[in-house]
This record gives sequence, C-alpha cells and structure tokens, in this order.
Amino acid sequence: MRLNTFGSKIVAVAAVGLFMAACSSDPAPTAATSGSGSTQQTATAPAATGIQAGTVQDFQVNVGDRVFFDYDKYEVKPAGKATLDKQAAWLKRYPQWKVVIEGHCDERGTREYNLALGERRANAVKNYLVNQGIPANRVTTISYGKERPVALGSNEAAWAQNRRGVTVLSN
Repeated sequence: MRLNTFGSKIVAVAAVGLFMAACSSDPAPTAATSGSGSTQQTATAPAATGIQAGTVQDFQVNVGDRVFFDYDKYEVKPAGKATLDKQAAWLKRYPQWKVVIEGHCDERGTREYNLALGERRANAVKNYLVNQGIPANRVTTISYGKERPVALGSNEAAWAQNRRGVTVLSN
C-alpha cells in the first residue's frame, strides 16, 4: 500500500511539472500601427508557436475561425470584420483551401426562424470574404440554426457564444 501512495505522489509531482511547463507563455503578439493611426494586433508567427503555417491549426489559432453576432442580427460587427480581414489575408496566402461558413444561433426562437437567421449570418460572412477578394467559388455556406450550440445554458453568456459564424477549412 505504501508503494501505491509513493507512486501516486510521483505521478502528481510529474503532472504539476508538466502543467507548469505547458502554462509557460510565449512572447505576446506585437501591436502594429496601420496607416490610419489605429493599433491592431498581429499574430505571432506560426514558427514561434510551433504551429505549421498554412494548416487548420494555424488558421484556428493564429487567425481565428469565428465571428459573433448580436441578438437577432446578422450584420458583421467591427470585431468580426477584423477577424474576417485576417481570414481573407490568410486565404489569399493559401489558395489551396476552400471554406464552409457555418451560421449558428442561440436557443431562442423556432427551429425554422433560427435556420433562416443562421443562413443570413453565414451569407454575411461569405459576402464579406468575397468583398475582400476571396473567389465566391471557394466559399460555401450552411446554417445549423440552434442545433449545434457551443455553450450550454440559458443565459446571455451562453447565448452570446452561440450566435456565431464559423469558418471551416476544406479541400
């Protein structure tokens, strides 16, 4: 019995060590000033994060794969535009990728209403990317309405996470 307790302690110490190593921080992204004088965040280089450039992980971590919408709205908000600008630049750099834009809603409203709203959200994201120079034949849309929540709960925090457009890479 004593050996099991000792072994458990060793495992616990090793786990804490691994956890602390995993929590060590990489250099923070640098701020760059655009010609208009506004400051915007630039992503850490993929090599610095250990993520291979041009991969799904690169897109999700260094660019961002989702934008969020206000309640019962489908207009892309300024923060969403910044994310979509980064997505457009990334997609121009890696033309081998196509994307599927998923439109999602929170749990409020009927299934039919939310499917239609999710479609409008997906199309708003698609239209923004196309206006940024991404060929329309590289972008398709689908609406999941309220059927695939990312956050469970009947409160504003959960609903805000579920009102989203997600860009999924495909070949």
